[in-house]
Amino acid sequence: MSNMRVAAQLYTLREFLRTPDEIARSLHKVAEIGYRAVQLSAMGPIEPARLKEIADREGLTICSTHVDYDELLNETQRMIAEHKLWGCRHVAIGSMPARYRQAGEQGFRQFAREASELGRRLHEAGLTFSYHNHSFEFERFGNKLGLEIIFEESDPRYLLAEIDTYWVQHGGGDPVQWIRRYAGRMVIVHFKDMSVRNGQQTMAEVGEGNLNWPAIVAACREAGIEWCAVEQDICHRDPFESLAISLRNLKGLGLE
Repeated sequence: MSNMRVAAQLYTLREFLRTPDEIARSLHKVAEIGYRAVQLSAMGPIEPARLKEIADREGLTICSTHVDYDELLNETQRMIAEHKLWGCRHVAIGSMPARYRQAGEQGFRQFAREASELGRRLHEAGLTFSYHNHSFEFERFGNKLGLEIIFEESDPRYLLAEIDTYWVQHGGGDPVQWIRRYAGRMVIVHFKDMSVRNGQQTMAEVGEGNLNWPAIVAACREAGIEWCAVEQDICHRDPFESLAISLRNLKGLGLE
């Protein structure tokens, strides 16, 4: 059973992270809400040292990142140095580049091989490398889903899973099942709820939609997950308020 901790995935706040001053104000608000960790994503340009200074001032751990795959591929050593400056061991990408997806099944297979090699380089530097799913990976190629191809044809030492609860459900899967499936191959799970508005699926604050959160949290604990990152790509109210609601509901489930 893991002592899982909660982080704010900053993609939720991307419209408030365009400049260094906006980043400073937003991270202050995140800390005031009660978060003690963040996953970096979709931020405007800022010097790595200044970002570290802001996070430290607000008492925020940088637990993970979402980075651009090609930037990571082409500037690996620089990005390794930045993560070490931040004290952050976990690197992730939000999706595979479009060129792999457009190539169909062979593109998924190629990505799995190439991502493993990139992950090996990060592993040798003491970092982890994770792949975050959407629902397009639930396309079936023969008897395999795209997501199965990615993880079956990559090296489990070098490419980890970062399951997103909403997108698994959106793709027709069971988040609990997929979390259990990759137990031992994940450090982070994205917590994102699904509700229905006017007959359409949409995102909701954690605990305000229809996903089975007691079962999801239990599965994460059983799987040894270190971090659950609260993310909401689309908010129907102020994104800071959405983050606060999700944190309040997760505290009600016994998370910190």
